[in-house]
Amino acid sequence: MLSGIIRESISKADTKALRKNGYLIANIYGKGKENLHCAFKRNDFIREVKKKTDLIFEVEVGTQKYPVVIQEYQKDPITSEIIHVDLMLAQTGIEAKYSVKVRTIGTPKGLKNKGVLMLSKKRIKVKAAPENLPKDYEINVSDLDVGDVVLVRDLPAFDGVKIVERNDVAIVGVIKSR
Repeated sequence: MLSGIIRESISKADTKALRKNGYLIANIYGKGKENLHCAFKRNDFIREVKKKTDLIFEVEVGTQKYPVVIQEYQKDPITSEIIHVDLMLAQTGIEAKYSVKVRTIGTPKGLKNKGVLMLSKKRIKVKAAPENLPKDYEINVSDLDVGDVVLVRDLPAFDGVKIVERNDVAIVGVIKSR
């Protein structure tokens, strides 16, 4: 489990000092909760995020544990290192917006007909309570030929999950290569 420290001061000087010592600045927030300013060791955070299997993961700040979701992160424009991350509390029973991964399964038959698989959307925005949240959207692309697409409206429906994207947006398709 990822553990971090609570930031007592949120001044610019203290933030710079923490970053210089290898910390990643983070804010944890949730509906009806007070914001929590904290910091995690950058390498530990990246390692934990890479090995997580679910959208929701637990972090320990001080003595308390929080189930969180990465809502947004900021990268340094020059070095491309992550410098700040916003974590949203995954509160049971409270609906919020999440971005769920799209995973393709199979090899499209259109690849044999000189086509190329194009993944237009890697994540789908949904509104749901954390307990109803799907791990990912699995799309079988085996039957796709050149010119075929899978739209948002073709996705399977889950109980308690509302897709916030437009229905006519393409997720994955096979296009003709040049």
